[in-house]
Amino acid sequence: MKYQSVLIWLLPPIFILSLVAASAGLFNQAPGEAFSYTNHRGEAVTINGQGLYYYDTVSSAAQMQGNDLVTLVVGLPLLIISAFFAFRGSLRGRLLLTGTLGFFLYTYMSMASLTAYNALFLVYVAIFTLSLYSFILCMMSFDLNTLPQAFSKKLPHNWIAGLMFIVGGFLLLAWLGRIVPPLFQNQTPVLENTTTLVIQFMDLGLIVPLAFLGGFLLLRRNAWGYLLSSIMLTKGVTLGLGVSAMAINMARVGVPDSLGIMIPFLVITILNLVLVIILLKNVEQVR
Repeated sequence: MKYQSVLIWLLPPIFILSLVAASAGLFNQAPGEAFSYTNHRGEAVTINGQGLYYYDTVSSAAQMQGNDLVTLVVGLPLLIISAFFAFRGSLRGRLLLTGTLGFFLYTYMSMASLTAYNALFLVYVAIFTLSLYSFILCMMSFDLNTLPQAFSKKLPHNWIAGLMFIVGGFLLLAWLGRIVPPLFQNQTPVLENTTTLVIQFMDLGLIVPLAFLGGFLLLRRNAWGYLLSSIMLTKGVTLGLGVSAMAINMARVGVPDSLGIMIPFLVITILNLVLVIILLKNVEQVR
């Protein structure tokens, strides 16, 4: 694999630091009690008051712990498996590794910018930085001139592109529906204890364009379409699992209406999982 000599030094620290960060978030539950707080916007929130996410709201802490669980159970095993096959020269392994690194990049960008400051801030920054450059190197490792020929003509391009358009459209409408109506009422969207909409910025600025652009280029049989689709489908699986785990954990701590969030994201998870398996099965050449 191209750039393997560099990646072999970058990937182990991502694994170790992510293991530490996710384990601390999930299992560091020092005794404490939630307490009410009115922020500078006059919004009443409930602060978690315990563990690593002490200063985050109860809802935010539940979401982060759900994501920590997905990192431990799905993200880290995928990182090991995909790296193993990628380093053995498998194109499937490289595609999966690139998508998995996209998961770590997105996750720890959000943790570094959204989580209330805690002792692991520099760990979040380190994982984000290592994931970013590993992701770039993986993207640069593909020969775009020959990549389309590596896929079978039986690949369901229309189905994959259609799902990407659906996911992109779903996120676009969901977040604009939260942001735009308050603008016309001269109000601020619900921010809990944050200063701005970090996840919405990341989804609208990164995931939605990735979904639409990747789907469009895949329909045109463009090399970038195959590569971006692989990344998007992998991200779709981890996104759906992450939000589902967050919703379950939010329901556990009493956040209202949280289970209603889970249903569309479970559907997204299943559809993305099926299509990412189909996509990888239709890779005909291994190099």
